[in-house]
Amino acid sequence: MTLDNKLFDQIRVKPAGKKAAEKVRAPECMWEGCDQPGTHKAPRGRDHEGQYLNFCVDHVRLYNKSYNYFSGLGDDDIQKYLKDSLTGHRPTTPMGTNSSAGPRAASAMPSTRPSGRPRRFNAKVQDRFNLFEEAGAGAAKAPVAPARKPRTLETKALETLGVPHNAGAEAIRVQYKALVKQYHPDSNAGDRSSEDRLREVIQAYKLLKQSGFC
Repeated sequence: MTLDNKLFDQIRVKPAGKKAAEKVRAPECMWEGCDQPGTHKAPRGRDHEGQYLNFCVDHVRLYNKSYNYFSGLGDDDIQKYLKDSLTGHRPTTPMGTNSSAGPRAASAMPSTRPSGRPRRFNAKVQDRFNLFEEAGAGAAKAPVAPARKPRTLETKALETLGVPHNAGAEAIRVQYKALVKQYHPDSNAGDRSSEDRLREVIQAYKLLKQSGFC
């Protein structure tokens, strides 16, 4: 077969970098009518926690300005949500609910000594390998989560709560509870003039929680 054969004219070779370019190409902006790359994520909203929309930089700013976590909720539902936020949306149990079971439960616990008193560590025991010392030192040091530089939305959320960008999870939670208590209508004799600020605080905290900062 010679190189002048017509079969060679029917062969088409795809560019080598085309498939690679398709893999790394960012998704398109989900704003209607926009064909820019959707390089920025934004939360979908209530009942869709952990899900995000992709927008370009201009449209993610517009989306964030109009984002309202409470969209579609009535005043009663909003008030219930704000009230539950004081306890971190955790179920509360009235004090004394299990008080009657206390002494019996305590007496039913197995004891390591006939007298009923737990064994104490004897300082005279030889610890040749420093096992007790190492265990105590390990228990005193709490694990530290690796620091991660916050993204644009996360930085805005941290600024909304008034905490530094390198704040830890506990500091964020403490500040969040303090702000909720400060702006909640129940703490202001029913005054609801600070509800907008309270909603911003709650939205910022939920974003940081979904991102793993607290």
